[in-house]
Amino acid sequence: MHKRRLGRTDLLVTQICLGSMTWGQQNTEAEGHAQMDLAFSRGVNFIDTAELYPIPPKAETQGRTEKIIGSWMKAKGNRDKVILASKVVGRTANIWFRGDRPSQLVRADIFDAIDKSLAKLGTDYLDLYQIHWPERDIPWGANPTRIGAVARRADADGAPVDETPIAETLGVFDELVKAGKIRHFGLSNESSWGVMRFLAESDKGVGPRVASIQNAYNLVNRTFEVNLAEVCEREQVSLLPYSPLAQGYLTGKYDHGARPQGSRSQLFNRGQRYETPNAADALLEYNELARSFGMEPALFANAYVSSRPFVTSNIIGATTIPQLEMALSSVDVVWTEEMQKAVDAIHQRVGNPCP
Repeated sequence: MHKRRLGRTDLLVTQICLGSMTWGQQNTEAEGHAQMDLAFSRGVNFIDTAELYPIPPKAETQGRTEKIIGSWMKAKGNRDKVILASKVVGRTANIWFRGDRPSQLVRADIFDAIDKSLAKLGTDYLDLYQIHWPERDIPWGANPTRIGAVARRADADGAPVDETPIAETLGVFDELVKAGKIRHFGLSNESSWGVMRFLAESDKGVGPRVASIQNAYNLVNRTFEVNLAEVCEREQVSLLPYSPLAQGYLTGKYDHGARPQGSRSQLFNRGQRYETPNAADALLEYNELARSFGMEPALFANAYVSSRPFVTSNIIGATTIPQLEMALSSVDVVWTEEMQKAVDAIHQRVGNPCP
């Protein structure tokens, strides 16, 4: 399990990061603990969570995931061995985060979020604290294959749009660093413009420098490569890709329209990102390509993501121990030029059906 530097920081994170969004909904506390036990026994040192989790977000479950991670670290006494990342929500009308009111990326809301997360996690600091999604009005994921309109800077009368300036938000994260509540700062579901604006502000001395970005990246969504890959390479911002299995659609279990009992799609009906026109055919083609190389589709898809030169740590997720075993073993796959050429041949025809 190799380690790679996170951005320009002194943190060395493993090439696999353990995702946690199922703990507290699909997985019990005991199952979450078992996953962390296994991952760390295999050399993983990096856990990613969020105040939002578990998924799907609900008032009655929000925060359970952080509590499960906190109880595991307390039982193990291993906080110093864990590189721990969490996230604050962007602008949201959901009122359960801030106590019966909407949330924005302003000082009061960010401090409320970090203090609640630290309490649930049972720690006094986070190694990495990320903005879960931008406050700006932009398409989800921030990297669409087409866009109807760019987020407005002003309304029809010329008045500024109601959004918190990036410099103001970054200044709050500067306070968190100076207070010792967080070590480093990251983004998620962000665009190339957003990354560059945060970098420009930090270059002017406003707040901490962006260390990482957490965006979706997988065989059916390679939009990161279009602009962000160059930005992140040149600016030394680490990619922490999420959804390497496209919410399970790159495991093969949904091939030919199947919806297995107990699967996420069957339980929650939240797979619309991977149910776009032409997506089913593209997913099936990649899954069959994996089988042609004698590999389980899930192993192939995770190995693809981990093999990319611009990936720092692949955020894997699992609901069962066998699934986690397979995800962890993906780092042992030797990704060949033949595999890459075959993947690129499909991508040339189907593009990014699931941005």
